[in-house]
Amino acid sequence: MSPLPLYPEIHFVDRTGWLRAAVLGANDGILSTASLIVGVAAASTTQNAVLIAGVSGLIAGAMSMAAGEYVSVSSQSDSERADLARERKELSEGPEFEIDELAEIYVKRGVDRDLARQVAQQLMAKDALSAHAHDELGISEITTARPVQAALTSAISFSVGAAMPLLMVIISPVDALVPIVSAASLGFLAVLGAIGAKVGGANALRGTFRVIFWGALAMALTSGIGKLLGTVVR
Repeated sequence: MSPLPLYPEIHFVDRTGWLRAAVLGANDGILSTASLIVGVAAASTTQNAVLIAGVSGLIAGAMSMAAGEYVSVSSQSDSERADLARERKELSEGPEFEIDELAEIYVKRGVDRDLARQVAQQLMAKDALSAHAHDELGISEITTARPVQAALTSAISFSVGAAMPLLMVIISPVDALVPIVSAASLGFLAVLGAIGAKVGGANALRGTFRVIFWGALAMALTSGIGKLLGTVVR
């Protein structure tokens, strides 16, 4: 009997770190900048004022995204390092207890107790810290926090996303600026939602609908507030 052919398996979990930052940054760039533009334009200001507000929003938003991602992911990274340092200390002080602890994890997953202990001993003989990091703490190469990567990805993707509604401000006539920017931005969000879902292996229709719904709601609210403020000021 011939062996079963091997087929390459495609998984998407290794993309979650940068994909989350990229999708969040681009989505926030499009949505926040478009909402800002629509809100300012609804207050009946000039096209130059709208453009300046949009560019300011792009710069501030990109810096905010980068700083926010770096701080939050750094906090995760600090926690991971602290857990690994604690685990390293426990391994040096009580290796036998750590073998039992790791074996018990495998037993709970359905492995026979004797076999679980053998597996724990063999894994710890090769790299005890990695074995406990992966199976006890849930830390692996794929899930390890990368603050710089997250910060750069968010800032760049935010800038790219924000540039799209800004481009529409430049090419749109003043009297049709709000509907054109709104419609185009919803289109950009739909494309982003579909691409993000596709890259992550998720349902593209669900991802597209999700970003369109929240994008339309955000722009409708800011447009309404802009009109209200514009009327009050005048």
